[in-house]
Amino acid sequence: MLNFVLPFAIGIFCLALLLCLGRLLRGPSLVDRILALDTLSVNALALLILLGIYFQTTLYFEAALVIAMLGFAGTVVMAKFLSRGDIAE
Repeated sequence: MLNFVLPFAIGIFCLALLLCLGRLLRGPSLVDRILALDTLSVNALALLILLGIYFQTTLYFEAALVIAMLGFAGTVVMAKFLSRGDIAE
């Protein structure tokens, strides 16, 4: 059962990445593009975790941890920029 579910889930997350990339490129506003970028990082994180389970290696989990930290920091910086107009105080 696991041999069917993991490739299916990986394919679904690849599709979700493509859809988020489309919203990122044609988003009507800056807020839509920021949300698409945040969703793109979460989907990439989930895809890396699934690939780590599929290939049975811990290297993908470490990469997922780095993407999670960078995605969170990037979202906070972009939200601060939108609310205040600058990043540094």
